[in-house]
Amino acid sequence: MEEDYIKLIFGLKLKQIRTDKNLSLFGLSKLSGLSKSYLNEIENGKKYPKPDKIAMLSEKLDVPYDQMVSLKLDKNLAPIGEILQSKILKEIPLELFGIKESNLIDIVANAPAKVNAFITTIIKIAQHYNFSRESFYLASVRSFQEANKNYFEDLELSVIKFARAYHIDLEGQITSKDLEEILIEEFGYRIKGNELSKYKALGNLRSVFVPKTKTLLLTNEIDEAQRTFIYAKELAYNFLEIQERLYTFPWIKFDSFDQVLNNFYASYFAGALIIPSDKIKAKLQDIFEKETFDRSLFLDAIQAFNASPESFYQRLTNILPKAYNIQNLFFLRFTHKAGSHQFYLKKELHLSHQHSPHANETNEHYCRRWVSLKLLKEMCNSEKNHEFDLQISNYENDGPKYLVMSSVTKDPFKENHFRSISIGLLINKQLERKLHFLTDPKIKNHHVGVTCERCSIQDCEVRQVPATILDKVARNKNIEKIVEELNAKFMA
Repeated sequence: MEEDYIKLIFGLKLKQIRTDKNLSLFGLSKLSGLSKSYLNEIENGKKYPKPDKIAMLSEKLDVPYDQMVSLKLDKNLAPIGEILQSKILKEIPLELFGIKESNLIDIVANAPAKVNAFITTIIKIAQHYNFSRESFYLASVRSFQEANKNYFEDLELSVIKFARAYHIDLEGQITSKDLEEILIEEFGYRIKGNELSKYKALGNLRSVFVPKTKTLLLTNEIDEAQRTFIYAKELAYNFLEIQERLYTFPWIKFDSFDQVLNNFYASYFAGALIIPSDKIKAKLQDIFEKETFDRSLFLDAIQAFNASPESFYQRLTNILPKAYNIQNLFFLRFTHKAGSHQFYLKKELHLSHQHSPHANETNEHYCRRWVSLKLLKEMCNSEKNHEFDLQISNYENDGPKYLVMSSVTKDPFKENHFRSISIGLLINKQLERKLHFLTDPKIKNHHVGVTCERCSIQDCEVRQVPATILDKVARNKNIEKIVEELNAKFMA
């Protein structure tokens, strides 16, 4: 049991006992003869009194000694104890969000009953939606990205520094061979490209790093872009001197939040190395300045880099907010199996505020009018490796419009599975000034919803189920209106 935890528990119990007896800190100081500042430090978990002082507090407060030193908390404080004992405050680097752990402890100490109610509510919500530790960590990383507009200047500068140190031409197309040589010669890696394919149970696992021998194991199924990205992540771990890291891609287990956060840092570095900032900005500028949307120019921009469409779209979420001040955007990744009616939102990022659409955890039916879902259905019957389209989505209920660009590719690791990657930009005066092609009449406009259950579009040809939730809201509003009329009628 950590010493800090014991201090916190004793402090919480002492404060609860004191407040239950309507004693101020000044009053307890007078009663016990201990200074007010010393008692305050005890209650805030900074000091633990010696046995003789505990005995004296026990006597003055008329509470059994064993009850005071017991680590068992009563019903009112039990959930707080669970949070503290879980070490979750230690695992998450609160300083990233400008929060000190001591501040949280002060909040808990000053209003334990209210904080307990809040924590209990969060726990119940998490249990109801099966919110795992993994989900919590990933949500924390997403919040960190959003708080920083998903742009990290220090990592961008690290990429430039790396390129200069190893004579990498950021104007050209970076290949896996360029990066493999650095891994082997500079960082002593051994790379085996046929080991993982021997084990079918590994599924879509693409790489495993064995730290003791610096051996990187790869599957044969990866393409050139995936290999380059894996190498770039390994270089990030080494160049940035990251110790707490994950050893598989995609990752299958973690021991701390730092590993999850550092995985994001390494992925960001890899994306910025393979898709350099200056090069992608030049490509985007050519696209944005045209009066009509040049589809071939956009696809050429994706092909200009040794990267997957997903990496390209993710890089857009770094570049657009910083270089063009386009911060009202969302990024989505859907997966779909041919012949299935299910679409799964596996990854999302929202800058500025929670845009529509966003993940829905109650098994509702996402709008089939979205360009990403339409492309997924089309891709099931296509022989192409990459399908692209864009549309202006007008959200019927929410009001805003988004320019949504979407690409769909086959899942290389799962037969008859496909994935769509989309980026949506809120259409406003600012975006109209940046993107000259927004008035292009060839860009399709569609009224869309979020889910069928919440959609008010009448006679929708692709509706999957009735608007049950919307109907329920309408019924409740009608009941509320009638109740108000009855109140007015019988007021006199």
